[in-house]
Amino acid sequence: MDYRETIDYLYSRLPVFHKIGLPAYRPDLRNINTLCQRLENPQNRFRSVHIGGTNGKGSVSHMLAAILQTAGYKTGLYTSPHLVDFRERIRVNGCMIPEEDVVRFVAANRSGIEGISPSFFEVTVAMAFWYFALQEVDIAVVEVGMGGRLDSTNIITPELSVITNIGLDHVHVLGSTLDAIAGEKAGIIKFGVPVVIGEYQEETAPVFREKAAQMQAPVHFASLDWDVNSINREEGFLEIAVRSSTFGKTLDLQLDLTGGYQKKNIRTVLSAVEELKKRGFTVGDKIVRDAVRRVKALTGFAGRWQILSAAPLMVCDTGHNQDGIREVLQQISATPHEKLHIVFGMVNDKDVEKILTILPQKACYYFCKAGVPRAMDENVLQEKAFAAGLRGEAFTSVKEAVEAARQAASVLDMIFIGGSTFVVAEAIVAANTL
Repeated sequence: MDYRETIDYLYSRLPVFHKIGLPAYRPDLRNINTLCQRLENPQNRFRSVHIGGTNGKGSVSHMLAAILQTAGYKTGLYTSPHLVDFRERIRVNGCMIPEEDVVRFVAANRSGIEGISPSFFEVTVAMAFWYFALQEVDIAVVEVGMGGRLDSTNIITPELSVITNIGLDHVHVLGSTLDAIAGEKAGIIKFGVPVVIGEYQEETAPVFREKAAQMQAPVHFASLDWDVNSINREEGFLEIAVRSSTFGKTLDLQLDLTGGYQKKNIRTVLSAVEELKKRGFTVGDKIVRDAVRRVKALTGFAGRWQILSAAPLMVCDTGHNQDGIREVLQQISATPHEKLHIVFGMVNDKDVEKILTILPQKACYYFCKAGVPRAMDENVLQEKAFAAGLRGEAFTSVKEAVEAARQAASVLDMIFIGGSTFVVAEAIVAANTL
């Protein structure tokens, strides 16, 4: 098989969560353990950082990887899902896994894959660990897929565990309360391994403290470690001044990730860096400053407050739960514009009605359906939106919706595209072709 045939084989042969949802979920670690045992346990041949949480784990993963790369460490990065290219999931020093290595891995392990019948996600995790070991990375930043305790990535014993925050998402799998979800995500805390919790939350802090105590794991809350003294936007950067009495330092930073919510994520990253320094990693403040200015260039990060055009301003963001979308709406409110156009689509297993109630009623909507089975029908979404007081037209594809918004918008208007990672992925492709 060539590369395209290999990818088609993986998609057709294996259940894919980001396409079909819960039927693709494997609530145990048996398959990933079996796969990795057949690969001679590559996950034990490199050091790692394990990053979970409800929102922000992608941004934290990419920023931390950028910092470690800039510090001179050969850095693996595993994230999911991908936006456009499958190989986005597996990178070393920002470079995607070569097509020939994807082909080689699947060809060498096809009989095992067909014998075990793992999920798509389980195979991609095994591929990532194999590739990182093959490349002899100094460290790998590994993002949790969903939850933590039973996530396929949770067979690593990292140098550091990171949990960004807890919100209501994937409640049909992880639980319907914040403390229940926190319990699942706390499952990545390992014996004796320090853990950084990004945000201190009254409901979830006791869960993390109890789990950390059980595992004899030192725990830090980054939001208590760092104060954000000022925040400003200047020439394509988010300028942030942070101070820490815990670590005795003040930093003035420019982030190329310009979403306002990055002020929370940067605190998590900075606490993670301080913990890694205790584990023997050499990362100076200048390295941090240089790296966070170039995260997108260093790691290929995309889809988070990504500007697709300037006139009219067209921005996409992959926030897809209540907390994530609230953060995006704050950013929209802080962005100068005349009329607001929103291209919006969701998947069926989200709490669509609650999310629709927080969207601005004065915007003009373009409801659409991404090209995955989980996507909500555009007419059903439009009907639910109407009940929430939102008005707009329905479109059978993301590309049609983006094109309609572009045609309707004046140069001083703003177009926002979001609601689903899959809508954003198709919008990025559409923006490059329209």
